[in-house]
Parts: sequence; C-alpha cells; structure tokens
Amino acid sequence: MTFRSGIMKIVHHEDLNFLLTNRIPRRLLTTFVGWFSKIEQPLIRDMSIGVWKFFSDLDLTEAKASRFPSMHACFTRQLKDGARPIDRDKAVLVSPCDAIVGASGTVRDGQVFQVKGFPYALSDLILDEMHARTFTNGTFVTLRLTSSMYHRFHAPYDCRVESVTHISGDTWNVNPIALKRVERLFCKNERAVIRTVLAGSGHKVTLVPVAAILVAGIKLRFLDQPWRDHDGIRRTFACDATVAKGDEMGWFEHGSTIVVFAPEGFTLCETVREGHTVRVGEKLMKLAA
Repeated sequence: MTFRSGIMKIVHHEDLNFLLTNRIPRRLLTTFVGWFSKIEQPLIRDMSIGVWKFFSDLDLTEAKASRFPSMHACFTRQLKDGARPIDRDKAVLVSPCDAIVGASGTVRDGQVFQVKGFPYALSDLILDEMHARTFTNGTFVTLRLTSSMYHRFHAPYDCRVESVTHISGDTWNVNPIALKRVERLFCKNERAVIRTVLAGSGHKVTLVPVAAILVAGIKLRFLDQPWRDHDGIRRTFACDATVAKGDEMGWFEHGSTIVVFAPEGFTLCETVREGHTVRVGEKLMKLAA
C-alpha cells in the first residue's frame, strides 16, 4: 500500500470523514477557505492546488487556461471550446453539469429522496407549495459534483429563466456519507431555485443548485446580485433571461449538487443510472410528447 492510498483509506472511513467534514464550524471554515482560496500568492496557490491534487483525481487537461492566479480560479475554471459536445436532439433534455448520478425517480406524494430511505418534501426544498405541485408525478434526478470536477453548469435546453429564489442556509457536506446520516440535508443548505420554461413546448423545468462546505457559493451569469445572507433568508429575483441549450448558466465555487425537476411525462434516459457519471451536454431526460 502506498502512502497516498493509506491516507485516502483513512480519509474515506465513513465515521472519520463525517467527523472531519461536518462536525466542525462549517460556516466559519467555509468563510475562511473562501477567502484563502482567492489569495494570488504563487507559493500559496501552488501548495493549495498540490494538496487538492493529492486528495482527488483533479485533471486539468481540458481546462482553457494552463495557469491559474489562485486556487479559486482553478476551482471555477472554464473548459476548452468543444470539450463538452451538446446533444442537439430536440426530444432530449441534457445534463447541465458534470456529475455522478445520485437518487432519481418519480415525485410521489410531494416527496423525493436524497438517498434510499431518506425522503424529503419537495416543498421544503424549494419553499413554494404551489410550485412543488407542478412536479406531481414528475421526474427528478440528483447530480453530485465532486471537488475535482468541472464546476460550471449549463442550460439543459433552450429555455427562458423566469425567476431565481435564493435560500440561504448551512454548508453541510453533500457526499454520500453525509446524505445517509443527515435527514433533509438539501433542505438545510444554501441553494438557488432556478425556474425555467422550455422553448417550444412550454414545459416548466426547475434546477436547484445546492451549495456545500468549504468554498460554498452559487454564481449565476444572468443575475448579478449579491445574496450572501443569514440562515432562513429567502429572496426571489424576477428574470427574463433567454439561454440556449448548452449555454453557461453559472458556477459553483466548490463541488456540490444540482437537483433537476421535470413535470409528468418526462423520463430518464436509459444511460442515466445511479453511480454513473454524466457530463455536460449528454442525454439526461426525454421530453414529454
């Protein structure tokens, strides 16, 4: 066993991992790392990215830039043009991000799952009972971004963004270990509810990016609004932004999760299975007829 594999085995031990990433001052540490990651001192930058590479499978070969002024710039890197081909089939809703597929299925009785056996109410996630009813018997899929993945997310279809609701909250880790231990975790964390209407069909599809520990934060290209608030604050911003399928919508400032909700009649593509990796632009759901 190599030194690295030994360290990784210890870090991935469930009890220790949960302790190290959750039973800590989450908000304080997140604020500190958010500040630290933006330091543009070469030695600090190189050491930070080096530690990150040691603990992950970070691959920068697809990045548009070859050098970064800070670790934060590396986190939020853009990719080379053409690195993510977009499926142009008009009957397909594509993945908005690179991710590992988590829980997915049908919205039944207003409930969805973060993992098997851990349900949560959709209305608790988006804090809008009427909007939640839009997805009765609809389809949901959870897309988890790891820390080393590409952190920007894109439009799953030609659509118009109607509104964005920012809900401030905690910064629990969103890895599978935490999802099996913390009930209603997504409903506790900072998140944004992005309401869209698909061009042509008029179907309503909602994306819910959920922030997580360390460099928590969600930035939207079409909404230049500061929204870092205290827990429990909810603010809705009206939008009228048109985005084409595959266009960049925003980015995370660390790996996290996007939950996608589509109305009744949409189905997951056969290639989308729990534990499998999808990338931006690949098939995610088939549109309702």
